[in-house]
Amino acid sequence: MPTSVEALKTLKLSSADSVEGCLDCLLKALAHNNVETSEKIREMGVLAMMPALLSAQNSCTPKVANIIAEVAKNEFMRSPCVEAGLIPPLVQLLNSNDQEILLQTGRALGNICYDSHEGRSAVDAAGGAQIVAEHIKSLAESTDPATGKLLTVFCGMLMNYSNDNDSLQAQLIIMGVIPTLVRLLGVHSQNTALTEMCLIAFGNLAELESSKEQFASTNIAEELVRLFRKQVEHEKKEMIFEVLAPLAENDVIKLQLVDAGLVECLLEVVAQTVDSDRDEDVAQLKTASDLMVLLLLGDESMQKLFEGGKGSVFQRVLSWVPSNNHQLQLAGALAIANFARNDGNCIHMVDTGIVQKLLELLDRHVEEGNVTVQHAALSALRNLAIPGQSQSLSLLSDAAEQLGTNAKLVERLVEWCEAKDHAGVMGESNRLLSALIRHSKSKDVVQTVIQGGGVKHLVTMATSEHMIMQNEALVALGLIAALNLDCTEKDFVAANLVQVLHKLLKDEHSAPEIKYNSMILICSIMGSEPLHKEVQSLAFIDVVSSLRSHENKTVAHQASLTEQRLTAQS
Repeated sequence: MPTSVEALKTLKLSSADSVEGCLDCLLKALAHNNVETSEKIREMGVLAMMPALLSAQNSCTPKVANIIAEVAKNEFMRSPCVEAGLIPPLVQLLNSNDQEILLQTGRALGNICYDSHEGRSAVDAAGGAQIVAEHIKSLAESTDPATGKLLTVFCGMLMNYSNDNDSLQAQLIIMGVIPTLVRLLGVHSQNTALTEMCLIAFGNLAELESSKEQFASTNIAEELVRLFRKQVEHEKKEMIFEVLAPLAENDVIKLQLVDAGLVECLLEVVAQTVDSDRDEDVAQLKTASDLMVLLLLGDESMQKLFEGGKGSVFQRVLSWVPSNNHQLQLAGALAIANFARNDGNCIHMVDTGIVQKLLELLDRHVEEGNVTVQHAALSALRNLAIPGQSQSLSLLSDAAEQLGTNAKLVERLVEWCEAKDHAGVMGESNRLLSALIRHSKSKDVVQTVIQGGGVKHLVTMATSEHMIMQNEALVALGLIAALNLDCTEKDFVAANLVQVLHKLLKDEHSAPEIKYNSMILICSIMGSEPLHKEVQSLAFIDVVSSLRSHENKTVAHQASLTEQRLTAQS
């Protein structure tokens, strides 16, 4: 048997008969030590001879393509393959009908493209991807094992060609590869290697926005759910999850996944992994419960799962809140916050005692202190207390009143308004306090907040750097002043409310609505003697009269009303 070096020399001089023997010898040498043999092939300039050997008429062609595929497994060989001009003749070979030529050519092109910008550009310029995509489409229905192998190689080639490259992925989407790959998943579900290739390709393509519409027009949801049900191994489930997560961001696909029964699969995963400490189970529980919350972000999919509050899914998710698993508590609270986007759902949930469950959850985390869970539970409570656009507000003001007269909740919120270490929890608590007052407009709620010590926090909230929070605080303070000024007078004085309002009105960066609501609040507190005195001592009248020429008409109008009020009472 000649050595690989001799084989290389012979190859350079040889006639057709001896070529075959030399190629066999090279393949053996590559199988024995790929890196070393590849280096010799490069050094001796053999790549430059290969284009001449790559023709469909040449019986050696499959072996030549196989050698190229083998050497291109090495990163240092990919650019030399492109420079030697191998891509155009290889792409030409894709037009052959010979299965062995197609298989080895697909491997060679796939390996040259792997992580190689030069390789991809050359294949792109030669139009290789289009031909491969058409092959996959025409072979998709064939279940012959040899075809399965060829399809796997071709899918792998397209993946290596487009991986991490948005413009090449977009090109494949325009070529229509998505429906073809979804079809493969249906026909070849028994072929593990091919289904894995399809899943990796979906994972790459699903990240692109432009793919979602194409995915939505196929039966990808059914295929993925069917495949998911069959899996036992953790790795396989993870692969499917990686495709489901980006797809589930699309509302049309969310609904298709719900219809295909994904939720039942997710609940099963949760049930199987909830009591386990194994890392992979903990990871799977997180993925499944996160995906569940993602499905609830779509309005239609959320309503479908709520089923008027009778849905088994809604009931199961509800049971996550009192569970002992932080990840499930978090997902449960986030799910409730999502269900609460619909007014009818809010009322049903408040009636069925969900508030108590969330309060107990918050209580547990006062000591354990999982901030993410606290934050989610507070968001859920805030969504329950804030009406949407659709239903009658009177029903929702009932919900806000029920929450706002719950002394224990108000006490807790006041505590968390001081959670300086956790800005998120602090912000949510302040906003919820203010929401309870604004949406209930109830004297009892105002009384509960005053007694719980919440007034000073709302005054602080009025100085927040977030305009939306400032405004929510001012509206709530205005309602407190209008509904129960006598009881809150002391708190307003202690919290320096008048100074805060003076600062907000003087500050030229304050938004028009902040100025407007500050003036409304001044008028509301004029009935209190101590506050009235403070207003006079700070020369409010100057600031207010300067606002009469404000560019915002509403502010200007309110300034003249406030000025009249201040003058009348001075």
